[in-house]
Amino acid sequence: MRKPVVATALLSLASLLATGCGATVEKPSAKTSAQASSSAVTLTNCGQKVTYDKVPERVVTNDVGITELMFALGLENRMAGFAMPDDKGDLTGVPWKDGYDKVKWLSKQQLTKENVLDARGDLVFAGWNYGFRDDNGFTPDALKKLGIPSYVLTESCRNGRTKTSRGIMPPLDALYTDLTNLGKLFGVEQRAATLVAGFKKQVAAVAAKAPTGNARPKVFLYDSGTDSPFTSGRYAAPEEVISKAGGVNIMNDLDDSWTTVGWESVIERNPDVVVICNYGDVSADQKRKFLLSYAPLRNVSAVKHKRIFVLDYVDLVESPRNPSAIARLGAYLRSAVDTRPAS
Repeated sequence: MRKPVVATALLSLASLLATGCGATVEKPSAKTSAQASSSAVTLTNCGQKVTYDKVPERVVTNDVGITELMFALGLENRMAGFAMPDDKGDLTGVPWKDGYDKVKWLSKQQLTKENVLDARGDLVFAGWNYGFRDDNGFTPDALKKLGIPSYVLTESCRNGRTKTSRGIMPPLDALYTDLTNLGKLFGVEQRAATLVAGFKKQVAAVAAKAPTGNARPKVFLYDSGTDSPFTSGRYAAPEEVISKAGGVNIMNDLDDSWTTVGWESVIERNPDVVVICNYGDVSADQKRKFLLSYAPLRNVSAVKHKRIFVLDYVDLVESPRNPSAIARLGAYLRSAVDTRPAS
């Protein structure tokens, strides 16, 4: 298991969470739990009204950001387990370490129906391409036939523009929507509201210091790929991680979340900064070396001046780590603006 060094970032994140959200996790009272267990809850998920007949007690989640949304709300005791690859960084120092200690790691692959059934799951919290996929039959409809309800990560909601394009609202709104919905479903509305308010305060503090107008650096999010880069459009978390930090996502005209583009479009848009998404078998250092050595990029401003910043995967998918990522990238972009050559 590759464990990138993230101690400084995690300490920063822990501090932000402690000051912005309070250190006490709200637990549903016995009365609240009893009332919720006997009352159906209706939520709007991916634009559809969904009714849950009871409060789930054995939730199964897919991937790190989704799992940490549950942990951030103090809902470890409502979980039966999670699935995620072991390439998502060091989990031993995160603010939700106790959640990882308490909840079973079911699989290091994508979630399957067998995982859910073996865990006796009574709710699956996943997303399209974050567990749910048509090609393998692991979908909300398939689970419904087994009597198992689902909640779909809002960042991943399909938008109807194509069969697979995703994103129905700005990414931070998606984060706040899911926290609010989960708070209502599990009877921890106050905890959810406190988290959302704290996150909004953190983001606003960074945005207040961000460059404006033409001073905002152009940023390219590089996830992976050599022949064609995989990147982020306007509906994935990097859009607002970048924009609230003070930059402009050069691919913000793409009505999708995560998607593949051509190198020609990157070269034409000439980013001032590249943000690398750190995960997987190809390390951030290897990705950096590729970008700096790839001949077609040699005159791109970010590459020419080696303005490359690294964020972890969980910073760049919908997760409670998004506000901390905004703060860290914001500090880097302000420095990049100060050192950028005059045009």
